Amino acid sequence: MTHHLGESGENKAEFRFATATPDVLVGEGGTTVHYLVDPLCAKNRFGLYRLDLGPRPGGPAPHFHRTMSESFFVLSGTVRLYDGERWADSGAGDFLHVPEGAVHAFSNDSGEPASMLMLFAPGVPRAPFFEELSEIVSDGGRLSAEEWAEFYRRHDHYIA
Repeated sequence: MTHHLGESGENKAEFRFATATPDVLVGEGGTTVHYLVDPLCAKNRFGLYRLDLGPRPGGPAPHFHRTMSESFFVLSGTVRLYDGERWADSGAGDFLHVPEGAVHAFSNDSGEPASMLMLFAPGVPRAPFFEELSEIVSDGGRLSAEEWAEFYRRHDHYIA
């Protein structure tokens, strides 16, 4: 672990205002992703993202990651979170931590917008996953089973 050894602090903090333009849009009228803390800025300790989920139903199928944990903190609306055993309607302030290898999923089935924070640790870069997924969805999501499997494998995303 690196520590700051100087006599005084540095001015390196960065604001990210709630009104900032999203970094990625996944699907028309769907999910927007805000990169709050990029893993490189956090020296690969963690990555933090805000997902604003549109009112259309959707979310990833139950899956797991081999190299990272993932945590969800609901900011607003209702997000269905899956802990590998059951789905739970989760609201503002609810939290789910998913260790490496644990099956999980999420979905917004409420018909209303919802928002949540996603924390990945260690900080495996997830921006390429969100960006490629956005391209795939905008192209109609017409990948073969093999192409989907390769996409998921490259991003440590294994369907349960």
